[in-house]
Amino acid sequence: MAVNVLIVDDSGVMRSMIRKAIELSGLAIGEVHQAENGREGLKILDAFWIDLVLVDINMPVMNGEEMIAAMRAREEFRAIPTVVVSTEGSRTRIDRLEKAGARFIHKPFSPEKLRDTLKDLLGSEVFHA
Repeated sequence: MAVNVLIVDDSGVMRSMIRKAIELSGLAIGEVHQAENGREGLKILDAFWIDLVLVDINMPVMNGEEMIAAMRAREEFRAIPTVVVSTEGSRTRIDRLEKAGARFIHKPFSPEKLRDTLKDLLGSEVFHA
């Protein structure tokens, strides 16, 4: 099973780094979609089948927390596994995001940390041996 991924971050460089880390993780990747903010991310969710969302918190237009809240408010997006990848990580904010069902990885991160988080979230069967 290939996993369709949505990466939402206002930095094109960071989106590329996250994509490369996902590729290095061994995840069986299908399509990879990218967005610069939460509003664009929601439009992609409306248009494509997405199995995994990786999102930054601090973005213009609609931040990551707002995007996750909008996802959780809609039945069709509620169960999509979501990982926040951000430098913005107070304990209070992380607790709020985890209550919304998201995982959190601090930037900068290692490909191994991302792989371990994704395996825990998605299960090892979606990774290449």
